[in-house]
Amino acid sequence: MVYRETHEQQGSMAVFYVLILIIQALGLTTVILVAVWTGSYRGGFAWQSDPVHEFNYHPLFMVIGMIYLYSDAILVYRVFPNVKKAYLKAMHGVLHALVLILTGLGLKTVFDSHDLRPKPITNMYSLHSWIGLLTVILFGLQWLSGLISFVAPQLSMRVRQTYMPHHVFWGLAILCLAAASSVTGITVKAFYTDLFSQFKYSSFGTETFIINFLGVTITSLVALVVYVVSRPEYKRPSFPDAEYIRLTP
Repeated sequence: MVYRETHEQQGSMAVFYVLILIIQALGLTTVILVAVWTGSYRGGFAWQSDPVHEFNYHPLFMVIGMIYLYSDAILVYRVFPNVKKAYLKAMHGVLHALVLILTGLGLKTVFDSHDLRPKPITNMYSLHSWIGLLTVILFGLQWLSGLISFVAPQLSMRVRQTYMPHHVFWGLAILCLAAASSVTGITVKAFYTDLFSQFKYSSFGTETFIINFLGVTITSLVALVVYVVSRPEYKRPSFPDAEYIRLTP
């Protein structure tokens, strides 16, 4: 009976680490695809002196931050179950801080690209921009509430335990919103370019496949992260660090 349970647990963890490898591969693929798309097909990158190409930093920073790094931050506690919680908490917080920095830069570049043109473009006109701003605001509140709840020493363990399910839920909800924002943003950019270049979206050729594959990898990545986090067998054991000892054969 013990052997059977151990065998099943080993099989479950093998599936878990395969899923983690797939998630990492998808994450790296999204970063590569958005870099190739904006760098090779949308004219490359520039700063405020060239606001049209400054925009290209926006999807790059947002995908690296709100999709790739944010997914890794969510998975930290499950990927390293035997590492002391204090170290994981620091890693979790640092990754979130990097996401905040990249998100701030991403917002700056998109507003600059609209406002600094000879003929400025209206901000916040699309569904993508509304979902995106909502996602960023919720992410900031999530980061702040997590900082207060799990870093500030004033709160009791009972309060932290009560808040934890809400923290997990909103973390996944924000990741899903980030995916929705990314996919709608890709679509808006594709058709915005179509409108002003007088080409049809279907005639883009290779760029069309890159755009569509980017959207598919983002949604697949987020779906797998939600699956892994929602599975109870992949959850970090809720033992205090002082009592948690890794058993070796």
